[in-house]
Amino acid sequence: MPLVERGRNMCGIVGYIGDTPALDVILSGLQRLEYRGYDSAGVAIAEDGDVFIARARGKLQALRDNLADESRGKKGTLGIGHTRWATHGKPSEHNAHPHRAGRVSLIHNGIIENYLELRAELAAEGATFASETDTEIAAKLFEKELKGKEPFEALQTACKKLRGSYAFLAIDQEHPDRIFVAKNATPIVIGLGDGEVFIASDIPAILPFTKKVIVLEDGDLAEVSLGNIRIEHEGLPVERAIEEVSWDAETAQKGGYKHFMLKEIHEQPGVLGETFRGRLNLDEGSIFLSDLEFNEDYVKAIERITLVACGTAWHACLVAKFFIEALAKIPCDVDYASEFRYREPILSSTSLVGVVSQSGETADTLAALELAKQHCETFAICNVLGSSIARKADHVLFTHAGPEISVASTKAFTTQLVSALLFATFLGQKKGVVSSERVKEIAQALIELPSTMREALALEPQLEEVAKEFYTASDFLYLGRGSCYPVALEGALKLKEISYIHAEGYPAGEMKHGPIALIDKDLPVVITLQRAAQQFDKTLSNLREVQSRDGRIIAVTDSDRADDLREVCERVIEIPFLHDLLSPVLLTIPLQLIAYYIAELNGTDVDLPRNLAKSVTVE
Repeated sequence: MPLVERGRNMCGIVGYIGDTPALDVILSGLQRLEYRGYDSAGVAIAEDGDVFIARARGKLQALRDNLADESRGKKGTLGIGHTRWATHGKPSEHNAHPHRAGRVSLIHNGIIENYLELRAELAAEGATFASETDTEIAAKLFEKELKGKEPFEALQTACKKLRGSYAFLAIDQEHPDRIFVAKNATPIVIGLGDGEVFIASDIPAILPFTKKVIVLEDGDLAEVSLGNIRIEHEGLPVERAIEEVSWDAETAQKGGYKHFMLKEIHEQPGVLGETFRGRLNLDEGSIFLSDLEFNEDYVKAIERITLVACGTAWHACLVAKFFIEALAKIPCDVDYASEFRYREPILSSTSLVGVVSQSGETADTLAALELAKQHCETFAICNVLGSSIARKADHVLFTHAGPEISVASTKAFTTQLVSALLFATFLGQKKGVVSSERVKEIAQALIELPSTMREALALEPQLEEVAKEFYTASDFLYLGRGSCYPVALEGALKLKEISYIHAEGYPAGEMKHGPIALIDKDLPVVITLQRAAQQFDKTLSNLREVQSRDGRIIAVTDSDRADDLREVCERVIEIPFLHDLLSPVLLTIPLQLIAYYIAELNGTDVDLPRNLAKSVTVE
């Protein structure tokens, strides 16, 4: 298992205290975190009684260029650095970290959920703001509490007012020999060297310098100096164990996992939290999508929605159709971008076209978006800020999945599903067709989703055993009903992509219209069956037909009728039930792991399958 928790935010943090120039150490550490993706970078170096800050939009080279002619910051031996993946405020130099507030310079990973409330309080006290970020709020809050308080007490008081996931490092100009650290639901490790201390959001940043690390736990606060590391939890001093890292540099980037795909499968509970964080109001029963600025009269006038995408994103659109029609009561079509762009789609001022893309650069999807913009309003569900699709769509809902390195999409798909559910609920609110009680129910389920997904991931050993039993098969058939039919399609696609085994996904009710001819003792049939399926008995009847033809059935279900399935299935994988609308998200996890382990057993290149690219940017 990994030494540290799965990353929940894709920004990079590096801090250093020692006897060599901090700038060099920090920049090299940030460079080792580049695989995580970022849109801006910055450093703060304590030097000659002052704190020098440099920031730049874009890659680290832009920051290096800004520093090239700068004489300051080159000699200081204490500093902090950051690479930012924007969540609040667009990518820009003024939104880049570090943020300064008086004597405080601060960098931050995560999302402060109550930042608007805190911003209003600070503004009422006369504070002004230089950025659009939630990070600046943390800096100003810490700086405010430093007035009249010892620094560690100020840190405690400030953090009590913060709600959300965060990890931050701060320098107090009046105490330039130490770095203040706070950690809640976002990773931070402290590395111990010979006369040096390193702090980072991920082990690869500090691996060349030390293999001795302290992993901070949620709620820990720390004051780090060369002579002492003070850690407190809920006001009490604690000691955290020093652990020895045995990874090489490449393994460290993968968080201790053998492949990026497996790492990204396990990152899903964390990134799904990022997808909905700050967008739910459980008390009022409402969804806030500040990314979307739809005119309310226009929303009420929408007569039809068309969703357009390619590959895995197209499967997400098929699930989104169920969400939109159930919650917003608007008819919804789903089309392949490669087909949509070459037809003459019937669109009008009462139409809305949505495109879904992880990269925001998919050529067919981009062309479909440009065609749709000639006729109606458009929106995008996208992961990459600043991408072509994100810039060109009228409205954008970002998934906040973070960089996805493996070619086979996993966390991008599940964050697209959650984004689609948020979007459908948002539309239902705007149209007045979904009650606040229903929204509260959905919001509560979303809050519980990360922990429930971790329960599903705990079935990994069982799923590895399934893979060992079936990895030599040359064909698979995947079946599903309702919103789990697209999950079956996605499961088949994952298997095809990374193991090179032929697999097809079908609606369970269509099995007798062709696929039944394929069934024999050599064909594994994977059925995804959700608890809310109205046609459970009919699906069970389908499975008995498979059984009578010697087909080998693997059931993946959150149904409370698993015992009925055991009568006909060779394997039954039971995952926790959370909510009927979230069954497609949770039922996806076992299919991802089955595909991964079958590919691993067959010795294929899991992260870079043959003939495939991460983003298809040409026709």
